Amino acid sequence: MSLKKSILLIAVILLIDQITKIYVKTHFYYQESVEVFSWFKILFIENEGAAWGTKLSDIFPVSDSTGKLILTVFRLFAIGGIGYWLYDTIKKGLSKTLILAVSLIFAGALGNIIDSVFYGVLFNDSHGQIATFLTDDPYGSLFHGKVVDMLHFPMIKNAVWPSWVPYFGGSTFSFFEPVFNVADTAISTGVGILIFFNKRAFPKKEETTFVVEESPVTQEENE
Repeated sequence: MSLKKSILLIAVILLIDQITKIYVKTHFYYQESVEVFSWFKILFIENEGAAWGTKLSDIFPVSDSTGKLILTVFRLFAIGGIGYWLYDTIKKGLSKTLILAVSLIFAGALGNIIDSVFYGVLFNDSHGQIATFLTDDPYGSLFHGKVVDMLHFPMIKNAVWPSWVPYFGGSTFSFFEPVFNVADTAISTGVGILIFFNKRAFPKKEETTFVVEESPVTQEENE
């Protein structure tokens, strides 16, 4: 895959990701949901932390605001590293599978970075109202935005664990609980490609065997 194709793929993913986020943010109340199918819903939530909504303030003795800033700065460094990895991979002409995977991961990470960096100053609060884009009353500040999630697949609802299952026995569960977005999907797909198509992404170099043939003169001398 060439650099142009990689950039095009990244641009398409970013466009779809941001259009869906802005649409949901400006048309849904917080936690409002619309059932598309029995197993698929559009559910608007916002993620203030890392994966699964985890906050640094839940782990370290820092405020929510400081934890959010640290996380956003870390993501910026991470996206820089992924971007260099992608550029280096294309420059060296490595496998198309690897370039595809890294392009997906980069696009997804960049999509969520846009939320974290800019959404706090672009939108007002979604609690109790539908947010406005380019508002005069933003809900946060630069680097303190919340990531918009909306894709929810509750394929199994309120099922009960068998009583013989340790710890969980008798309790209810649903599958699939996490709510995510297009950017998360791109990241997960890229990581999945690296895991399941590892040999195609990182092919082993074939060993070259050199055969030294004796010249006719040398053969005659030996005789």
